[in-house]
Amino acid sequence: MPRLFRIFKTAAILGWSAFVIAPFLWALTTSFKTANGVTAGPTYLPYVDYEPSLTAWKGLFGSGAGSIDIVEPFAASMIVTLSASVISLILGTLAAYGLSRFVYKAGPIGNNDLTFFFVSQRIMPPVVLAIPFFLMLGFFGLLDTTLGLVIVYIALLLPIAVWVMVDFFNNIPRELDETAMIDGCTPIETFWRVILPNSLPGLVVAGIFCIVFGWNDFFFAFTLTFTETQLLPVAIVSLNSSVTPWWSLSASALVSVAPLIVVAFLVERYLEKGSLAGARK
Repeated sequence: MPRLFRIFKTAAILGWSAFVIAPFLWALTTSFKTANGVTAGPTYLPYVDYEPSLTAWKGLFGSGAGSIDIVEPFAASMIVTLSASVISLILGTLAAYGLSRFVYKAGPIGNNDLTFFFVSQRIMPPVVLAIPFFLMLGFFGLLDTTLGLVIVYIALLLPIAVWVMVDFFNNIPRELDETAMIDGCTPIETFWRVILPNSLPGLVVAGIFCIVFGWNDFFFAFTLTFTETQLLPVAIVSLNSSVTPWWSLSASALVSVAPLIVVAFLVERYLEKGSLAGARK
């Protein structure tokens, strides 16, 4: 029976891995094809089924039909996503610690209501916020600017950071705070010197969520920009025309997803919450 279970588990893992990896392999092979190679029928093995070409990859840095200048949109996406994620993580962590450790009361409104208020900002469909954001950025002259997108993305990512970090701080024993304060730490010193170092897994998880949601956003990057600022998802979609250049779309899609894969590999060891039994004062 244990052997049968291991076989079943291995088969399930291999099947799921194939399901996840197959689209990337398809995009990779397609990115090395030409227009004729794509329309000629399904082929998978380079130099066996088809002759590989670097046309699509060269087109990422060029101009003309089926080409995209990916450098500027890629850099703009990096700036907007990282800036908004870092600021959201800092503000969200501070707000989450306050909601986890202190009691707030304003009539019937308490800590749980404030926490739900942050989470509720992600419940609304993005289209509901499009016109208010558009009018706000237009009033301040920030439409079609990197700074305007950073501000909008902070509003979108901050609830995620608060939601993740409140739950994480609630699972950290309050005895750590009390011990630090007995030793003479102020609440701010307790947070900075004791709680924050033991919150690294939660910070990593919240940061990953912020980066993924910010990097993959298309709706606000499309509705709040025109010509001066263009993020990578919008640049990729702009490739589509009467004839879809699958070879260029595949290459640009691989470039788009590469940073997220790198981030996942770098922080993988932090994704599991460790035991706080050895937490440092």
